[in-house]
Amino acid sequence: MRKILIATRNHHKFEEIRKILNLSVEFINLEDLGGKDLEIEETGKDYLTNAMMKARFYAEKFSIPAIADDSGFEILSLGSLPGVMSARFLEGFDYTRKMKWILKMMRNLDDRRARFICCAVFYDPFEKILVGSIGSIEGTVAREIRGNKGFGYDPIFIPRGYERTFGELPEDVKSTISHRARAFRKLQKLLYGLFFEHT
Repeated sequence: MRKILIATRNHHKFEEIRKILNLSVEFINLEDLGGKDLEIEETGKDYLTNAMMKARFYAEKFSIPAIADDSGFEILSLGSLPGVMSARFLEGFDYTRKMKWILKMMRNLDDRRARFICCAVFYDPFEKILVGSIGSIEGTVAREIRGNKGFGYDPIFIPRGYERTFGELPEDVKSTISHRARAFRKLQKLLYGLFFEHT
């Protein structure tokens, strides 16, 4: 069976991506290859560039087709911050501190529009094939941190059409509507059409 690396150290994300893609291949992670401590500096100015950099780096490092993604949380009233720097925003602090800082900055703002964006990329170092897709979900920033599900900024993001945050919504709901789900469903169709049989 063909193997594909999902280039992430986050086991939750690995399982989420694996289930969404649902391809007849064996998915492996960085830990399987002894690369759990191997990192690439994300110097791109947009999600696509960073995702491409990661997919190429790990694919060529381990000589295996690789999938990588880059995502971000954008708040309109803060000039789309933290954006492409979402993971490195207030570096050194945990996400609870980051979310508290955001809520403090927004305490007097009525415009609470926000969105999550994800770019997913597949790169085959043998065939030199690169494909990518983008998914997003619109919503608003909550007035407080709510819920302990998911990860990152999930507990302060309320997706459009819902009253609960990503941190409160059941996993089966989030995995259907999230930016990552939308990006990887698109990527799945591209890969299925190009290379693989659906399971």
